[in-house]
Amino acid sequence: MECIVHFEVQHPEGVKPLRGLLFLEEGKTPGEQELVEMFKDMKFNVRLEDRERWIFKPAAPGETYSEIRITSFDNGKKGSQQEGELKSIVGNLLPQKPTGI
Repeated sequence: MECIVHFEVQHPEGVKPLRGLLFLEEGKTPGEQELVEMFKDMKFNVRLEDRERWIFKPAAPGETYSEIRITSFDNGKKGSQQEGELKSIVGNLLPQKPTGI
């Protein structure tokens, strides 16, 4: 199952929103190790600082960012915010049914 991880990277000049992708077993949620590995693949060497708020800090000194904060997970299941937005966009693009005579 695919899981899109939405997160923000805190730079001195401001916050940059980014996304990452994880492949998990059906019904599973990402854990610390999966997230650290995902960030490592994206060239962010991090450690989990705050487990409740999903905040990661650089593991090495001298990085250009101060923290990474996960904002949401999107596993594609019904009821997710992004799926509702996508349905709305598609609904507006499709031709409307004729209203009759």
